[in-house]
Amino acid sequence: MSFLNVVLAQVETVALPMPTFVYGLIALVIFGALGVVVWSYRDVASRHQAKAKAYADAHGGARAGH
Repeated sequence: MSFLNVVLAQVETVALPMPTFVYGLIALVIFGALGVVVWSYRDVASRHQAKAKAYADAHGGARAGH
């Protein structure tokens, strides 16, 4: 017998505290919540175009070559 077979023969069945599909539901909820967070940051850069233009004008604007 290999070492792995001996170890596996000694391991008892682990009783999970919840049914297995619940773990999938938990993962789905977590990924959904993270997706909402990422989605909430969409188009953030262009929300304040006037402020960005005023900053660029005050600080020399966009320089060619940089």
